[in-house]
Amino acid sequence: MRWKNRFFWITAFVTFFLDQLTKYLVIKTFNLKETLPLIPGVFHFTYVTNTGAAFSLFTGQVDSLRWLSLAVSLALIALACFGPTLIFWERLGYGCILGGAMGNGIDRFVLGYVVDFLDFRLINFPVFNLADVFINIGIVSLLIATFKKTPTTNRQ
Repeated sequence: MRWKNRFFWITAFVTFFLDQLTKYLVIKTFNLKETLPLIPGVFHFTYVTNTGAAFSLFTGQVDSLRWLSLAVSLALIALACFGPTLIFWERLGYGCILGGAMGNGIDRFVLGYVVDFLDFRLINFPVFNLADVFINIGIVSLLIATFKKTPTTNRQ
């Protein structure tokens, strides 16, 4: 029996697992707002919490964002189960987005906030986590997928 969109499921599991593992390690290793410079002034691990979305948009709207994470996750699961067989870049993209949405969604449901710790100070970028990285990789993968698909034409 062939497992439909297998790479999607593997990608989603691996990204979710890595996100949750790194957040667990940060929570167990750091105190809130503690920072560890890996490259001083450039890149630090800094443990912060975020009750909003990316760039702290919608701060304090945990309820809305937790349900949005759940809706996105369920939609992607339905797509993989009931939709067409996806091409490689779609499987990678949707799998990364599912893993990231589930990772941040679990944080919102269980903790009431998202754990962030990747702190690029050189460009004064907001602190983020692996779920955010995977969601962005997913978006880039889906953009690549749009260029890889052969356009369907009705040639006579």
